[in-house]
Amino acid sequence: MTLGTTFPRRRFLQGVAASAASVAATGRVRAQSPAASQPAIGPYGADILPAGIRSRVLDNINGIRVHVLEAGFETRTRPAVLLVHGFPELAYSWRKVMPLLAAAGYHVIAPDLRGYGRTGGTEVAFDDDLSPFRTFNRVTDMVALVSVLGYRSLAAVVGHDVGSGIAGWCGVVRPDIFRSVVMMSAPFGGPPALPFGTADATALRPAAAADTIYDDLARLTPPRKHYQRYYSTREANDNMWRAPQGVHAFLRAYYHMKSADWKANAPAPLKARTADEWAKLPRYYVMDLNKGMAESVASEMPSAAEIQANGWLPDDALRVYAAEYGRTGFQGGLQSYRVGQAGRLNSDLATFSGRTIDQPSMFIGGKSDWGVYQTPGALERMQKVACTRMTGVHLVDGAGHWVQQEQPATTGRLLLEFFERHAPPR
Repeated sequence: MTLGTTFPRRRFLQGVAASAASVAATGRVRAQSPAASQPAIGPYGADILPAGIRSRVLDNINGIRVHVLEAGFETRTRPAVLLVHGFPELAYSWRKVMPLLAAAGYHVIAPDLRGYGRTGGTEVAFDDDLSPFRTFNRVTDMVALVSVLGYRSLAAVVGHDVGSGIAGWCGVVRPDIFRSVVMMSAPFGGPPALPFGTADATALRPAAAADTIYDDLARLTPPRKHYQRYYSTREANDNMWRAPQGVHAFLRAYYHMKSADWKANAPAPLKARTADEWAKLPRYYVMDLNKGMAESVASEMPSAAEIQANGWLPDDALRVYAAEYGRTGFQGGLQSYRVGQAGRLNSDLATFSGRTIDQPSMFIGGKSDWGVYQTPGALERMQKVACTRMTGVHLVDGAGHWVQQEQPATTGRLLLEFFERHAPPR
């Protein structure tokens, strides 16, 4: 099979039309609870997946049904690798890398995360309970999934974007299961610190200064806001799901702006976590205060010629994302940003204060990806503090944020070289 080959999608596209009609017919009710009245949806048809990848739905995984893609599943004795996607992505985001890993002898497992695609949690509304989307529960989702599939341990867990943090936490919480860890695009900073050795301090510690960075951003000229803060607001889902340009065009512009195709992406380390430094980030990270994400990316929509020339995300592949997000909305994916902004919901992670990822680890990012640097010092902290056996940091030429889709051959090679050293298939 040649990577990037276009696969027949007639039956899938018929489903796209049906989904679009359903969205139009249900109107504002769907904006609050996108899948509440819909029957559970089944796996993909084989006609939309590369050869050798299967789609299935597994029931009762930590209380939800989970849609998973698999490659190399034919032989039960293979070591397994878990691939964890980010936002706004799906298990489908790994479609180009999965056959490469399977051909090298691995059982490759890629789930739609809780709240995404065909996995449970997509029916969530803004006012629903956030606790199922806590980081620790997302790790439990991964542990429960690999257990149901019959594995006591995995060769590796690999996470991209939001999935990078989940992979990192899998490595911290269950090193017995996840024998090596690869983080991609978003550096993992490790568990939060707790005060140590302060019981007999003679002077009271000064209270931590209030975090004013969001107010400082709003005072810039022009006023700005951070995308993670925006993603935690009520209007974010509706803005993207009901984008004036449509979900398909919104995603096209969003993926384009965060890729190496958008030539304005020339990332460099930031000096500090300040409004002035954050203002150096592109508008998809530090947005204009008066714009939603749909408006922020609309001005950078690629031309018809650029879309036609796009080999890493042709329009038929983009339709898979557009159909899924058009059906579910984005709220399930946005819940993790809301949990992150409400830090108390992740307070249980302090239980692991002082723990590190001690199994072999690696980081992969795109050379044109601002995500590597958006949190000043995180890349260095990951290498020096959070991980004790980090084997390398690789920034891939010709890739932005979507490194496993933009440069699958290089990503696959880096992963296989790492696995061969630390988790060989034999």
